[in-house]
Order: sequence, then structure tokens, then C-alpha cells
Amino acid sequence: MNQDRLAALLQRVQAGKVSIPHALRQLRSLPFEDLGFASVDHHRSLRQGFPEVIFCEGKTSAQITAIARKLLKSGGPFLATRVTPSNARNLKRLSPKAVHHEMARIVSVSDLTRTGRGLILIITAGTSDIPVAEEARITAEVMGSRVRTLYDVGVAGLHRILDRQERLRQARVLVVVAGMDGVLPSVVGGLVDRPLVAVPTSQGYGANFGGLAPLLTMLNACSAGIGVVNIDNGFGAGCLAHRINVLAESSPHQT
Repeated sequence: MNQDRLAALLQRVQAGKVSIPHALRQLRSLPFEDLGFASVDHHRSLRQGFPEVIFCEGKTSAQITAIARKLLKSGGPFLATRVTPSNARNLKRLSPKAVHHEMARIVSVSDLTRTGRGLILIITAGTSDIPVAEEARITAEVMGSRVRTLYDVGVAGLHRILDRQERLRQARVLVVVAGMDGVLPSVVGGLVDRPLVAVPTSQGYGANFGGLAPLLTMLNACSAGIGVVNIDNGFGAGCLAHRINVLAESSPHQT
């Protein structure tokens, strides 16, 4: 249930096209539905603008399928993150519209009637960081943002990012994904006046400490306007960037 569907239901009740008992049956699962092992939040789209997302790691295939079946009944957009190939096959059986994004480890159902809003630019330091970046990209796109990418432009070849400065300035929000030393967000942050979401990845050699080194680098960034999400959290970065992106549309000075 989202705001548009709820408003349409209330209008049909007001017009006498839907009875109150029938409307109550449709609203019965609000605000959540207890499955015993999970409480499916059917109210989240009303509160946050997007339905509950399934984080698949640590869940059994049966649990994932049961939660997905309930969420897909709403007919709205759908996201399941950190899926295995087996998870993806099961989810695709539930909806002919479901798409498996293998690199991002996501299964999604998009609202094809929705036009992407604004512009988010997702940047990676290296090719090894692309899976996390793709998780951010698919997340933001399914939520309703227009997204472009700029991959493998890390500081080991600084000319690669410096030659693309106009692309940086075209975006409302930037997501910068980096492992190893994690310094790219500081460099990009020093070139633009846009909000920047930094994402440390677990890619790197031993002293990278599974992403802790780039996380600390990003938290200590000297460039202004940088916010940092957790290690490998492409979903969190995509969600945050989307919210910043669409919030800009409410500004009377936004062009």
C-alpha cells in the first residue's frame, strides 16, 4: 500500500464504488503482517515513500519467498538485496516482472510508468568496486532516480577523474565507492559543491582490514559535504542518494 493506492481506495469509498467492509479487507494488513518469523511492514511506503526491502543474507529460501509473496501483492516496486542465484530463481517465479541483477546481487520489480528524477552520478575508484556501486545504482533507479555511472577513475590515475569534472557538476548527488586507501571521495569532494555519499568497500590487501582502512579514511575526509555509509553498503548509499536527489525538487530555487 502506498499513498497513491490509498488515496484511490478512499476516493472509491467516497464515491460509493467500494463498500466500507471491502475497503477494510484491503487495509487489514496495515500497518504490518505477522508471519511468525517476520513482521512484514506494509506501512513503510506510506511513511518513507518505498516499500520494505528484503535483506536476504541470513534468511532461509522459504522465509525470503514468504516475505516476497506478501510484499509483491501490493503491486508496487520491489527490492531484494544480497540474493544468491538460488534466491533469485525462486523470486523470479513469483513475478514475471522480476529482474535479477547478478553483479548487484539484487532482484527487483520496477514501476515502468515512473520516469527517473534528477540525476545521481555513481563513481568507483576501481573495477573491483563495481559490484557495490551496482547495488547503489539499482537501488536508486528502482526508487525512482535517474542514475549515471563513472567507473574505474581512482587516484592511481588522477587524470581520469580530472578530465570528467563537467560530468561531476551535472549531478545533484554523487556516490563515490572505493576500497584500498579509500581516498577518492576526498578528491571528488574537493572538486564539487554537491552532496557526496562515500562508500568504503572491502576490496584491498591485508592492511585494508576488510574495508576498515577506507572507512576511516572517508570518516576523516578533509573535503566538506561528505557523508559516509558502512562498508560495502551499496543499498544504503543508493537509498540516501535517492532521498537527497528527490528532496532537491522541493526547493523553489531548483532548476
